Amino acid sequence: MNEAEKYTFYIDDEHAGQRMDGVLSLLMEEASRSYIQKLIASGNVSVDGTVLTSKKEKLKTGQCVELIMPPAEPCEAQPEDIPLDIVYEDDDVIVVNKPKGMVVHPAAGNLAGTLVNGLLYHCGALSNINGVERPGIVHRIDKDTSGLLMAAKTDLAHRSLSEQLAVHSVTRMYRAVVYFNLKDESGTIDAPVGRDPKNRLRMAVVPDGKHAVTHYRLVEQFSGFSMITARLETGRTHQIRVHMASIHHPLLGDTVYGAAKQPYGLDSQMLHAEILGFVHPRTGQYMEFSAAPPPEFMTVVEKLRSR
Repeated sequence: MNEAEKYTFYIDDEHAGQRMDGVLSLLMEEASRSYIQKLIASGNVSVDGTVLTSKKEKLKTGQCVELIMPPAEPCEAQPEDIPLDIVYEDDDVIVVNKPKGMVVHPAAGNLAGTLVNGLLYHCGALSNINGVERPGIVHRIDKDTSGLLMAAKTDLAHRSLSEQLAVHSVTRMYRAVVYFNLKDESGTIDAPVGRDPKNRLRMAVVPDGKHAVTHYRLVEQFSGFSMITARLETGRTHQIRVHMASIHHPLLGDTVYGAAKQPYGLDSQMLHAEILGFVHPRTGQYMEFSAAPPPEFMTVVEKLRSR
């Protein structure tokens, strides 16, 4: 049975002076702002031990904010006619190019409009290993990360793809823009990732975290920024964002692991899942797909080039 979860974090200078609902919706990425507002109104948020029910409450540096997330109610995902950018499809697997802003599967505050809803409408059926809430889903990418994601139509495919992910044989290459110029043209970050003990809404490099390895390579330098590719050897939550921030190169636009105020009006990270490769579950053939970054990503890159 699911239980309520409590998240605790301390307000830093970057988030001070901002509305409580805005800060929490940034940190609780999979929950919508309207859902966060409902939690506040229902008394699920306290500041320095005092329950506050005003979504407009301005937060101050050093304040301790606690949020109680109620147990998730089982919700069977329903088919929805949502346009999908399908890169590849057969009877076992489907590869889609997910747009920025789309949640992968239904969760608290986002029960509709997800990738799963669209896949169910298009495919008719997906593997049921992950239950009725996350059918077909073998891996995820963040809501505000665009790019390639594979889903399983059959249980055979689901088991095969999950095993490939477990042994780190799936090719997952991302393109990102990070702050500052890199000293080296390539590098590897081997650092465990887990919940940030000072802020349970975020991940961090922590001694007792899960094994995590990211390989990065410089693609292009700009004035004060760098474009890189990052290859995941493991796939921890927010891994690239946490790893790059840990070496003082946070992603441009990342208001969770970087500055709260970002240039170019960005409110989400410049991160795109560009290449995805795996062994087909039925044929045994290695398949690799690529998707160019979306226009809004390249618009920012062109602005950086013209600086």
